[in-house]
Amino acid sequence: MVIGVPKEIKDHEYRVSLTPDGAATIRQHGHEVWLEPSAGQGSGFSDDEYCKAGAVIARSKNEVFEKADLILKVKEPLLSECHLFRPGQVLFTYLHLASLPDLTKELLRSKITAIAYETTESKDGSLPMLKPMSEIAGRMSVQIGAQYLEKIYGGRGVLLGGVPGTEPGKVVVLGAGIVGSSATRIAVGMGAQVTVINLDIERLRYLDDQYQGRIVTRAVSSAIVEEAVCAADLVIGAVLVPGAKAPKLVTCSMVSRMKPGAVIVDVSVDQGGCVETTRPTTHSEPVYVVDGVVHYGVSNMPGIVPRTSTYALTNATLPYLLRLASVGVDRAIHDDPGLAKGVNLKDGKVVHRGVSEAHGLPFTPVL
Repeated sequence: MVIGVPKEIKDHEYRVSLTPDGAATIRQHGHEVWLEPSAGQGSGFSDDEYCKAGAVIARSKNEVFEKADLILKVKEPLLSECHLFRPGQVLFTYLHLASLPDLTKELLRSKITAIAYETTESKDGSLPMLKPMSEIAGRMSVQIGAQYLEKIYGGRGVLLGGVPGTEPGKVVVLGAGIVGSSATRIAVGMGAQVTVINLDIERLRYLDDQYQGRIVTRAVSSAIVEEAVCAADLVIGAVLVPGAKAPKLVTCSMVSRMKPGAVIVDVSVDQGGCVETTRPTTHSEPVYVVDGVVHYGVSNMPGIVPRTSTYALTNATLPYLLRLASVGVDRAIHDDPGLAKGVNLKDGKVVHRGVSEAHGLPFTPVL
């Protein structure tokens, strides 16, 4: 199989979907890698490194798409790239189609097979390719929130850890999955007062045991969310329903009653966000203000730490990529029900229920 690696073009997206070591492994298994020129530059990988690994440097992005049976990306294609796909081609990337109706329609029109990293499951039901980026985004969310709490960035002027004789900042984490747990780890390490709100009591019990009284855990309800959010200096949105839109836990009314200069970092923005006032932003223009509250809605946060992110992503995706390349898509998804859950679109049909429900499109089982 020919694997195509185009350069990412989303705003300030410096990751690349494959390291040179990953390319060498693919070549060792008898497959080809075609790379768009300078695709790895943002992550610190030169074209020469890929050449030494056995990859072919194409003349252009167009040639990558022309040669490849499978397009390997980091982020969802932009609409400007969709015309490059051809029927029967495979796209393997983070998709988040539930929040992207226009992209969903364009990819359906192209009649490709679109496999999403974020809905592919392991045997234990975990999300192996979402996990590394969620860990990075969760950890970064508190760092970024702490920065925007600084007065010069429009924040309240609160130091999350406080100093002796002053109260630490209050951080509310909505969700206790990978993103929420990672955010909690950093917020606790910075000395903040941390409240974690989640639906799964067992998950809260685990975190409570782990932190031994250093955090407050609350079962989710609209009243609990409202109370916590209105008292918070920093709110981290870390809610995930795999393949579907995130539920809106924080209403416009709640935001209007938050402290002036409080900060919201909604990591779930790529699934529509769990805050009603959240909208996607870019690294070029990362924040905006609603009712005096600073909102950060960048949907590709790990893109600004590309070296770490690219290594972590390749570690997670490579076993699946080799399986797809070796036996083909149909055999791979037949043999692995978890990978089958990663297939969102196939042959012009929506084959993931979350995507079909989000856009009111007919659902067709993949198997």
